Amino acid sequence: MCCFGLYEKIVDSILHFYKNIKENLKFVLPIAAGCIVGIFIFGNILKFLFNTFYMQTCFAFIGLILGSLNFVIKQASFKKINIFHFICFTITLSLSIYFIVLEKSLNFEFNTNSTSYLILAGILMSAGIVIPGISKTVILMILGIYEMYLTAIASLNLSFLIPICIGLIVGGILFLCLINFLFKFAKSYTYFGIIGFIVSSIFILYPGFTFDINGIISVLLLIISFYFGIKLSKIKGT
Repeated sequence: MCCFGLYEKIVDSILHFYKNIKENLKFVLPIAAGCIVGIFIFGNILKFLFNTFYMQTCFAFIGLILGSLNFVIKQASFKKINIFHFICFTITLSLSIYFIVLEKSLNFEFNTNSTSYLILAGILMSAGIVIPGISKTVILMILGIYEMYLTAIASLNLSFLIPICIGLIVGGILFLCLINFLFKFAKSYTYFGIIGFIVSSIFILYPGFTFDINGIISVLLLIISFYFGIKLSKIKGT
């Protein structure tokens, strides 16, 4: 989870970049550089973890998601939950679950190496970067290219990464404008929609369970990551 106060400042700096180019560059560039370095470093680590300890890694992610939910709810800044908050949550949760079921029931396969598909994947992936609470990892898993994405990063496969980056730029601009508009005019409802996406990601990540040592370790990792998720949320809130 990102720090939502920082997130809103990033959105504002990018959308109003030309109003104060020098200050916005000083603010955005270090964050962008950190993101690029983090992608290459943690991309290889995640590839290893998912390939070697798939169930345990999924349970650890689920714990982090559950642990940070309370922080996201507080950021919604609502005085009282009403029926429209519940509707926003239900719509995004139902929509996400529908796409999960649809993806699993489809009998045909996309050409995941085609340029057009990778650009589309980049556009959808940008939602996981721009919109807080939506995981780009989960989006790439649904699209069936997460393993390919990690491999491309590790090997610097530009024929794969360049179309993804084109989609990221196009989608990033679109989603930045959308989320900025929603935060201005319907902030609390937007956050409840985001919470629906967050909860749905648990269903996507859930890898099944086995009653053996791997299952026990997975549950322990879920509890530990849940604890750290709560702790990190408290740090972000200070």
